[in-house]
Parts: sequence; C-alpha cells; structure tokens
Amino acid sequence: MDPTTDNAGPSGDAGSARASLEALRAEIAKAVVGQDPAVTGLVVALLCRGHVLLEGVPGVAKTLLVRALAAALELDTKRVQFTPDLMPSDVTGSLVYDARTAEFSFQPGPVFTNLLLADEINRTPPKTQSSLLEAMEERQVTVDGTPRALPDPFLVAATQNPVEYEGTYPLPEAQLDRFLLKLTIPLPSRQDEIGVLTRHADGFNPRDLHAAGIRPVAGPADLEAARAAVAKTTVSPEITAYVVDICRATRESPSLTLGVSPRGATALLATARAWAWLTGRDYVTPDDVKALALPTLRHRVQLRPEAEMEGVTADSVINAILTHVPVPR
Repeated sequence: MDPTTDNAGPSGDAGSARASLEALRAEIAKAVVGQDPAVTGLVVALLCRGHVLLEGVPGVAKTLLVRALAAALELDTKRVQFTPDLMPSDVTGSLVYDARTAEFSFQPGPVFTNLLLADEINRTPPKTQSSLLEAMEERQVTVDGTPRALPDPFLVAATQNPVEYEGTYPLPEAQLDRFLLKLTIPLPSRQDEIGVLTRHADGFNPRDLHAAGIRPVAGPADLEAARAAVAKTTVSPEITAYVVDICRATRESPSLTLGVSPRGATALLATARAWAWLTGRDYVTPDDVKALALPTLRHRVQLRPEAEMEGVTADSVINAILTHVPVPR
C-alpha cells in the first residue's frame, strides 16, 4: 500500500484533509524508517473507525510507529504492557473510594485515549483481553453498570510477536474479527537498516520525538473531513459483488476451516473505499479491493492443520483466491 498523489479528488476541505494525511508519511519517516505501508494502514483504520493488529518480531519499531503517528496527528496516546497478571480494571479503570467525600469516584484507565497501544496483547489471559471488546466495538466502557463514552477518534493498535508463543494466550477468532486490519511489520531492508543506525549514531533518541523534529501535520478536524469524504466515495454494484465473491471463495477453500464472515466483507469494502479516497479518487476500483485484501482478511481465516504443515499460509490462500475470482470490467 502506497498512496499516490492527489490528482482526481474533490477540492476544499476534503482535498486539504487528504494532503494533510499524506504528509503524515514524511513526518513519521523522521522517526521510523521504511514503514510506509504500516503508516498507511493505520490511517485507513482511523478513516474507517477501525482497529489494527500489528505483528512483527521485537525491535522493528511497532511502539515507535504508534507514538510517532499520535505526535503527527496531535492525538493523545497511552501504552499498556499486557502481562499475565494484568486485570481488566487496569485497562478500563475502576471505582475508587474517596475517604474525604465518603463516595466512590471513577478513575479512568488507559483505554480513555485516542490511540491505545496494547503491547503484546496475547500475553494476557482472555478475561483481560476481552475487556477491550466493548471499547473496540461500542466505543464505550461500562463500569458498575454505567457506560462511559471513549474519546473520538479512538483506535486500538495491538501488537503481538510471531515468535515466542510459550506462555501466550492466542486471540480467539471472535476477537480477531474485531480488528479491521492485521499489518505485518517486516524487518528493514539493508539500506533502511543502515539509515536507522546512521540516525542513532547522529544522536537520534526514539524517546524524544520532539527533538526528532516531528510536528503535528494533521488533526481530528482533518480526520472528520476525510471520513465524510470517504463516505461519499462511490461503490458500484459490480465492486460490491466482487467483494462478496472474494469472501465467499474463502469459505469454500479446501485449505481453510474458517472463511471470512459478512463482517469481514463489510470491512474489506470499507478499507477499499478509504484507500480509493486516499489515492485521489471518488470511486472504488477492483485494484483498491486487491490492495487491501491481505491486511483486511488474513486474520479472519483459519488454516486447516494439514495445510499449515505443508507450508500454506493465509496470505498465499487469499492471493490464490484473488487470482481466480473474476475481476469486474
């Protein structure tokens, strides 16, 4: 994923918002090298009011990426390190007794933020993992029977490592389905890694983004204007049918025990729509659907054990389906 320049979209607030969001790549690149696709994925999730699962080995700047995005968008961000002893109230907040007033008052947890980094989410038990479900789906937290709205925008960026599964609690399919995108954060290329080391040799401090020169280039108003423009992006009946055919093909694949649900189909349509708008168009093409198919669908399918033993991956199955499903003309 790599948006092109704005060349066909509407002018005014929407065009200004697109330009501001495209400027995020250059701003975040001051701190994070070579992760443009992940930056774009996070922006797509913000436009769709969705959440992101980031997967990559330790040390590929997953945390730094989210912090840099928050700084460039002038959004509040908090980080929770998920551990086996973390309790749900450590995430959502709890009622605390105030001896001075003899009353209980609510102390908000770290979930009350714009960008929540849930670090190593698969290292905490299902009870604590599930504490995020209401927040992700309903945009609120209920404590002692009282619902409390979360700020807008609100995005959960959860990380997990593709290695070291000992002592982890794999996310169940129902929870994985709540994530709009699953983005894989690869190891940098040789040239990018040289760039990372050169920056550190020159005094770059990843804990001080202000010193790195990251400044706000967009904000909540830009996101609102962008979301309104995305909602007006045209989707033809042929594109809708194409999305449905792709998702239905996953349910019939002999390599899968679980295919994409209707929620996954609506997610693919939404992300393709946001991608089309980011690339400067007010209509969706089959290429937009293909561009977002892997990150939107890879975590919504489940491989058969025998297929997994043969080296088949979710990405390879989806790529094969994209090859065989007829493309609308």
